[in-house]
Amino acid sequence: MDKNRFAVTPPMGWNSYDYYDTTVTEEQVKANAEYMAAHLKEYGWEYVVVDIQWYANDAGTRRQEFQYIPFGDQEMDEYGRFLPSPRRFPSSAGGKGFGPLANYVHSLGLKFGIHIMRGIPRKAAQMHCPIEGYADTADNAADPSSICGWNPDMYGVRAIQAGQAYYDSLIRLYAGWGVDFIKCDDICDSWMYRQVPFSGWEETRMIHRAIEKAGRPIVLSLSPGPAQIERAWEYGRYANMWRITDDFWDNWDLLKAMFPRCELWQDHVKRGCYPDCDMLPLGRVGKGFGAERSTGFTREEQKTMMTLWCMFGSPLMIGAELTLLDDWTLSLLTNRDILKLLGEGRQRCQIRRTDAQAVWKNWDEKTEEICLALFNLADEAQTISVDVQELAEGYDGKETLVLTELWDRQESRQQGRVEAKVPAHGVKVFRIRP
Repeated sequence: MDKNRFAVTPPMGWNSYDYYDTTVTEEQVKANAEYMAAHLKEYGWEYVVVDIQWYANDAGTRRQEFQYIPFGDQEMDEYGRFLPSPRRFPSSAGGKGFGPLANYVHSLGLKFGIHIMRGIPRKAAQMHCPIEGYADTADNAADPSSICGWNPDMYGVRAIQAGQAYYDSLIRLYAGWGVDFIKCDDICDSWMYRQVPFSGWEETRMIHRAIEKAGRPIVLSLSPGPAQIERAWEYGRYANMWRITDDFWDNWDLLKAMFPRCELWQDHVKRGCYPDCDMLPLGRVGKGFGAERSTGFTREEQKTMMTLWCMFGSPLMIGAELTLLDDWTLSLLTNRDILKLLGEGRQRCQIRRTDAQAVWKNWDEKTEEICLALFNLADEAQTISVDVQELAEGYDGKETLVLTELWDRQESRQQGRVEAKVPAHGVKVFRIRP
């Protein structure tokens, strides 16, 4: 199966983590899916993703002590595969898994995704669970020397036939549920394995092979980052998305740090292969962490984030509780001109970057339409300008350019250069035509 055929543009959707942490329920997922179908689907938003520990019956009950309760109350089938918690996802009872919820999301014209951890449940290895369709048990597939440094649920999977058989059975189960998107964690990179080989590299290949065998078009997203640039070819060959940063939150320093990351990865954005800047912490976030709040980004910073993600070609995953979006935040997420920058056939590159400013170009190969983003990374407003010769071949500086700013939709005319006064931490984005 050609994995690039079903993710021809960067995936766009909603993920439960930034608001709910480990505690999201079926009712809450449905409410967000219904909101997406009613207000966002027509703009290209389509994935509804249930993030980490959907299998934990006791998730969030000891949040002051643990984000992930060691050896907690986890739902698992006889083949060592986690199942949704029936307390939180009632429709999963009786072995139905996420099938009913996926069907509901599909009925809204949307796609359904889940988070998984790399590996095999420690519980499955300890219980010597059989591997479905294979004459071996989970303890022989498990690699206890390969663990996650921040989540206690899993052992790594050995790169042997039993290990591949386990991943085959896992993805076969998910495909049967109707899963369209898998976010696999503790696999893009690991701070624990710097001096010894990291089994996540081979496990990525194993999951990719399992998806091919399952025959269902499933987007594979790798987390967390920062991804290693020297492995760019490997991420692109076996996955559709890979995180180029650790968890991204609503902090200006983190947003400013994304500019050098995008500079590093800009040549690796291709059809079906997308370096991932992580979720968009907009609107209301943090409830599951015990600190519900409105995003810490200013409005200018929010526009900067949306613009950079789209100019660069990153996937877009909303972290907010959708049903609490205000009109202004909704307008950010439904700006067709900005979202168009993610379209098929778009090319992009950074023109320059300093500590105080960055300039990006995004253009359509067929129509030759050019968009230019002027980012102010400084703490004070400043004027940023770009000579027209930097925009495209054939511009000699004599043309009068018609500029349309894509956030405020104001038109202007300039000759010889594109120039604008940009607010602190803000951006001006121009569609340019002679």
